[in-house]
Amino acid sequence: MGDLAPWQKRYEKMLVLALLFGLMSQYLFVGAPAGISVMVFILGFYGLFFYSIKGRMGGFEKWQGQASAGWLLLIPIFLLALTYVLYANSLFRQLNLFALFGLITAQTVLMTRSSTKPWYRGIFYIELFFLALVKPFAFIAVPFTLVNDRWRGKESGSETRSKLGKIALGLVISVPILIVVLSLLASADDIFLSWLAEIPHLFGDFSYGDGIWRIVVAVFFAFYAFCYIWGLLFNKTMDKSSGLAADPQAAALNSSMRIQFDPITAGTLLITINLVYVLFVVIQFSYLFGAANGLLPEGAAYAEYARKGFSELVMVALINVVLLMCGLHLIRRTSAAADWVRKLSLTVLIGCTIVMLVSAYSRLSLYEEAYGFSQTRLLVHGCMLYLGVLLVIAMLRIWKEQFSMGKAYICVSIIAFVIMNYANLDARIAAKNSERYERTGNIDISYLKTLSTDAAPELMRLRDKHPELNGLNDVIHKLQQEAQQHSKWQSWNLSKQRVK
Repeated sequence: MGDLAPWQKRYEKMLVLALLFGLMSQYLFVGAPAGISVMVFILGFYGLFFYSIKGRMGGFEKWQGQASAGWLLLIPIFLLALTYVLYANSLFRQLNLFALFGLITAQTVLMTRSSTKPWYRGIFYIELFFLALVKPFAFIAVPFTLVNDRWRGKESGSETRSKLGKIALGLVISVPILIVVLSLLASADDIFLSWLAEIPHLFGDFSYGDGIWRIVVAVFFAFYAFCYIWGLLFNKTMDKSSGLAADPQAAALNSSMRIQFDPITAGTLLITINLVYVLFVVIQFSYLFGAANGLLPEGAAYAEYARKGFSELVMVALINVVLLMCGLHLIRRTSAAADWVRKLSLTVLIGCTIVMLVSAYSRLSLYEEAYGFSQTRLLVHGCMLYLGVLLVIAMLRIWKEQFSMGKAYICVSIIAFVIMNYANLDARIAAKNSERYERTGNIDISYLKTLSTDAAPELMRLRDKHPELNGLNDVIHKLQQEAQQHSKWQSWNLSKQRVK
């Protein structure tokens, strides 16, 4: 096995320093108001920055004074950072946060010649916005690529070590996904939250919530700092005239930018996430679907427990769809056994996602029983059914590679959209709310006023059954007036005609 190129070792050290910077950041800011920590944070960032751009600060200066302006910005940056040590005015502490971000961004762009525009022109600040808030996210895969290249380079040395490295990489990648997923699932289900709350007891005084927040902060600062500086280093990776990479080091990395995850790494990621999902599914069958009232957290009513969390579950389902697409298209095929593990893991992922959708659907139904029916809630019902059909199609695609999922998705999407148009949502809303009124005696008259004339026939039937219902006549009268506003034949509409 050949040695790594010096530039690759340098970028790996840059990644390690960025991770250390992230760890330092969470230590400085989580649980502690900003003070001298701001000075330490800025010094840490500049340490990472100057190490990364070492040897790249020279070059042609198109606009005279650009580099000098960059160095001069150190003065206001230092003075503004010092205010966090000297003063406590809350207004300026908040304003200085944005000012420091803008000044540091401008300085680093000027010093790396990342913009060809003069700093005193408005277009420079538009480019600054792009470089600071948009472009870094285009390089979010670079840290994983560097780690993946490092472990792939060791394959010829030790097969066992290489496999352990791939498993470790899969676990590392799963951490940020699990943070988001666990947060959503814990918000969606009180029992799942109570189970998670027991975990910290195994570690003494460790705070689960505080630990997750520290990890989120550390990962954010580490990845953002690395990707931002990477964007400055390779601001122009392609020479437009020749179509070749302007930097040979960037060219070497660009060759591996087409991400294809190793099956061991991807399998580790999917299995780790599936373990959490299987636990959650067990809870759904034991508590929600089984209506095990006696096992609910103390003081929790079943109805209140059940109707929470449908929006969080839908979000988790959408995250799983992204994971599914990555599993179908971004995992490298190596052996039949690895491919079987991939297919099985994706199938379990889809199965758990379908259970989550069923849980979300039933929770939303209970929520509607408690708070009434609306267009948004019925649309969410329809979208969950639509997503469930897409998942079934995806499961078919997992085991039958020749099946065209794209064609099926397009056809199903068109059919679903047409069905939603003909479902007559306003009429359904009126009918469902009428049924709820007869069961519970509760109805939201103010919301009924927002419905179209499609709802009029159902509302008239409700008026005939319950003429004593206050406000209903006003709603129907409003719809009748709306129908009579446009009497020209060009505006003829069946829904409005039935109300006149």
